[in-house]
Amino acid sequence: MSLNYAELFRALRPEASLVLGALVALGLDLAVFRRHTLAERLRLALWIGALAVGVAIVHVAYGARGTVFGGVLVFDNLAVLTRLGVLGLALLTLGVTSGARVLRHPAEYVAILLFATTGFTLMAAANQLLLAFLAIELASLSLYILAGYDKSSPASAEAALKYFLFGGMSAAFLLFGFSLIYGLTGSIELPEIAKQLGVAGLNPLVIVALVMILVAFGFKAAAAPFHLWAPDAYQGAPVPSAALIASASKLAGFALFARLLWHGLGPVSGSVATFQGAPGWLPVAAVVALASMLLGNLGALAQSNLRRLLAYSAIAHAGVLLLGVIVAGPRGLGSGVGPLFYYAATYGIATVGAFGVIAVLERADPSGCQNITDLAGLYRRSPLLAGCLAVFILSLAGIPPLAGFFGKFLVFAAALKIGGVAGVAGWLAFIAIGLSGVALYYYLIVLKQALVAKGDASAPPIATPLLPALVLLVCAALLVALGLAPSVVIRLL
Repeated sequence: MSLNYAELFRALRPEASLVLGALVALGLDLAVFRRHTLAERLRLALWIGALAVGVAIVHVAYGARGTVFGGVLVFDNLAVLTRLGVLGLALLTLGVTSGARVLRHPAEYVAILLFATTGFTLMAAANQLLLAFLAIELASLSLYILAGYDKSSPASAEAALKYFLFGGMSAAFLLFGFSLIYGLTGSIELPEIAKQLGVAGLNPLVIVALVMILVAFGFKAAAAPFHLWAPDAYQGAPVPSAALIASASKLAGFALFARLLWHGLGPVSGSVATFQGAPGWLPVAAVVALASMLLGNLGALAQSNLRRLLAYSAIAHAGVLLLGVIVAGPRGLGSGVGPLFYYAATYGIATVGAFGVIAVLERADPSGCQNITDLAGLYRRSPLLAGCLAVFILSLAGIPPLAGFFGKFLVFAAALKIGGVAGVAGWLAFIAIGLSGVALYYYLIVLKQALVAKGDASAPPIATPLLPALVLLVCAALLVALGLAPSVVIRLL
């Protein structure tokens, strides 16, 4: 295998930009701006972070293509678009951070956010088990810290602890599964693994490895029944941390998941075209997708806390994303990764926007925006926040012509192509369509409070800072634009 380190450095310039940005933010804050106010230090760190992400976006857009460093990294259309997507979501999260309540040590917060983004970009391009595991753990360890960053909040500490315990367990499962795959195939490269499994086929050790890997990714994606950390993490974490967990981590995670399952473990995928399909990981993924959609949507009905409702909504969306992984398939056997990427990216934009609204509300009210009823009268106090929230919630609900509708449509249509109504995938699509009606109900409860309920007439108007307002408007505009022209993204994949 030819190893060209110069080529590797050129390929990793986006990651180098992010790491350099984190170090510069830390160094300047420590050496120059330590005596300034927290707000001023946060503003400086955010500008450095935004500059680092912007430089990384340019490097990705004009950077390497194809395989790099002997196939360790692959920069195909999925990798490039996912890297651009997670960088864009990180940039939006930085904008949300500017409108959130200022935390202690703001430069450290921005630096850790950049480290998490570095992990996401590596996940998108990983083409071997070792790099995939290291990228996942870099992102995960950063997210654990971000979840517990608010030291004044017991809920934040609880969120970080639960997230860390479940994440550590999933890392053990993942490493155990990867070690079994390496022992069975003698390789950590995904193409070689696929070649060896094509010869060996499905055997008991392969089944154990598949179960381990699926359980690990179930934890990472907050898919049922491995979702128990999600409601507490979404509720207790600082708002920008919850936004990053819900958006960029899902986009990068499912892109890596699809690559690993289809490019590495594709020969033992089995079938969901019929109810008597061949055994493999596809039927197991279908069961997890069904459980996630059922539990997420039904669990959201009982929630009065806005952040916990978004958490259960995320569990339900994880089920649909798993359906997108199922229908992706290798070229010629599935719809490709277009529907999966489109759905994950547009879901991430809507989620960042929703948490951005919560961030502004929590900064305006020291008691915070916890319950759904706290949104009462929002249309009167801030028409901008109410209008943007309506766009985000309606997109999550899948209402046309917003991007969320076309994301669901593309995934469901691809599922129905696999065996039609006689197959597992087709019935999963029908169940998901039915559960979308359930989701619409609890989403409309949120909109009823924000747009219809009178609220406290004496409550003062909410002033939205300029940068968070721009972020919310950009998110809303993207959801409308991508909903009106979904083929622009699909053609790229």
